Amino acid sequence: MNAPAAPPELRYSVCPHDCPSTCALEIERLDARTIGRVRGAGDNSYTAGVVCAKVARYAERANHPDRLRQPLRRKGPKGSGRFEPLSWDDALELTAEGLLAAERRHGPQAVWPYYYAGTMGLVMRDGIHRLRNVKRYSGQYSTICVTPAWTGYIAGTGKLAGADPREMARSDCVVIWGTNPAHTQVNVMTHAVRARKERGAKIVHVDVYRNATSEAADMAIILRPGTDGAFACAVMHVLFRDGMADRDYLERYTDAPRELEAHLAAKTPQWAARITGLPVPEIEAFARLVGRTPKTYFRLGYGFSRNRNGAVNMHAALCIAAVTGAWRHEGGGAFHNNGAIYHWNKTMIEGLDALDPAVRVLDQSRIGAVLTGDAGALKGGPPVEALLVQNTNPMMVAPDLNAVHRGFARDDLFVCVHEQFMTETAKMADVVLPATMFTEHDDLYQGGGHQHIMLGPRVVDAPEGCRSNHEVICALAKRLGATHPGFDMSVRELIDWTLVNSGWRGIAELEREKWFDVQPAFEAAHYLNGFAWPDGKFRFKADWAGVRPQGFGPAEGLPTLPDHHEAIEKPTAELPFRLATSPARNFLNSSFTETRSSVKREGRPTVLVHPSDAARAGVTEGARVRLGNPRGTVLVHARLFDGLREGVLVVEGIWPNASFEEGIGINALTGADPIGPVGGAAFHDNRVWMQAA
Repeated sequence: MNAPAAPPELRYSVCPHDCPSTCALEIERLDARTIGRVRGAGDNSYTAGVVCAKVARYAERANHPDRLRQPLRRKGPKGSGRFEPLSWDDALELTAEGLLAAERRHGPQAVWPYYYAGTMGLVMRDGIHRLRNVKRYSGQYSTICVTPAWTGYIAGTGKLAGADPREMARSDCVVIWGTNPAHTQVNVMTHAVRARKERGAKIVHVDVYRNATSEAADMAIILRPGTDGAFACAVMHVLFRDGMADRDYLERYTDAPRELEAHLAAKTPQWAARITGLPVPEIEAFARLVGRTPKTYFRLGYGFSRNRNGAVNMHAALCIAAVTGAWRHEGGGAFHNNGAIYHWNKTMIEGLDALDPAVRVLDQSRIGAVLTGDAGALKGGPPVEALLVQNTNPMMVAPDLNAVHRGFARDDLFVCVHEQFMTETAKMADVVLPATMFTEHDDLYQGGGHQHIMLGPRVVDAPEGCRSNHEVICALAKRLGATHPGFDMSVRELIDWTLVNSGWRGIAELEREKWFDVQPAFEAAHYLNGFAWPDGKFRFKADWAGVRPQGFGPAEGLPTLPDHHEAIEKPTAELPFRLATSPARNFLNSSFTETRSSVKREGRPTVLVHPSDAARAGVTEGARVRLGNPRGTVLVHARLFDGLREGVLVVEGIWPNASFEEGIGINALTGADPIGPVGGAAFHDNRVWMQAA
């Protein structure tokens, strides 16, 4: 009789993907190069043993037969997909020569290292800056995701931190606003559902359409896109009107409570109903719930900030917790991201000691305008003639996609892409370099949505031919003549240096403990010793003009006190619909669009259309429809759905361009014009027309 097979070896790691959950993981190691099942770590107090379904299937992605495993050089015309293999040495030499050639023609600022959050590991994501700073290449202002949300939150609290997110489990009401965590950060649901089960807490979801989170909630508030500020103002109007404002807290902890109350006198539920599409009784009911429930926790997401008034919306929603005094209570207050608690010293990772403030900084979201030669987008400097791309796929995910495609098609643009799969950006490259996945290298992580510093050790060996971001950056530095101590350090040495010089314990202790819980004390997290402004007050009066960096968004005309800011793309007779491009459950930006199980679960690109709108347009269930605006047009299939307001359309997921009949994806309809006051992309703020195809 054969002996039973030994159980797989269990290793720990951290999910690297662009999600605030930053889940602690347990991973089966089947052999030196192969992972098996992936589970959430049960001994991590935030992950609590739960991980999203797409990461649970990560072995399908890591072991995918289509992974890139050898450097490639373009052989045919750009975008043809014709490549030939070459050695790593030749690929690095070719890349270095492409960057040096652009530098010889127009100076180092003609080179733009372009990156984002395909991995959230601090070494692998941010090491590209070390090469940028040492070489004086063009800087990048990362605006595609967080800028308006962080700006709006900090406008109130003074720093990017809030109540311990594990306190959701100790709340009597959890308000999940502007995010769909059942799709995008499942651990929010873990703690909210625990509060309901153990405490009878109510879960409220505020969004622009009924989705998986709405279905799990006790109350679903479905707004028109970009009207969250109006809803928040009407709620605060009711709180003041009906004696539910905590006046003692307001006087002690806020800057202008009487001025706010007077300002809100005209912001009635009837006023907000006309803007938001909400019935007046729903506004009143929500206000009564949060006003009569001291332990209300506001979990504020990113989605509702991706409108042209997004920073104002975030600030307005945040203000409600100050009016009710929810910050006083465990299980109360507000949270968006904990980025300020880590106080990193990234000098060695990013080469900050070589940063030259005179070098221009280009807007990530405006890559289309940059590559097509817009003088404003180029900040008056030379054209970008070389790109080094890591951790992002702008040919699919960037706004104003037609301009992006035109820019990448330039014959005079040299492009090197370091990637795991032949993405649509990689197909436009002159050189493609195969990258490791998170299970194949060491890295350091922080929890955006929680409070852990986490080590992600290498679990298995990389496929032969794949190299990490750190290896590639250091190898290019040698060929480019770039010198810095960080280029001579191993990943583990960089992690240890960063931990110790940021005031934390070193890598040996982090490896032993797996993560450090660095949650500030209750009084600090709830700002009971004062908010992070010089006067210690929560600011109802936002100082938008004082936000930096200036010059990346319209800073004029923003309301000082919470309000409905009219900056959104309003419907017109020619463009009568408002389109939001919301996340899909089984994709994460462009990641997982290459795995068969995720594609099967999502089906095909689909637009959600209210049945009344469909009837007026002659659109039937499953029919092909064309969406369009001055930026472009896209063909999708219709799904009739009454879980949104009339006049609103939703397309879930960033599908590959090739998944659309005409080879252009949904971001052909999104604009790259910046959000005030300091930039950002308005992915959920698009007016369009719709026709039966």
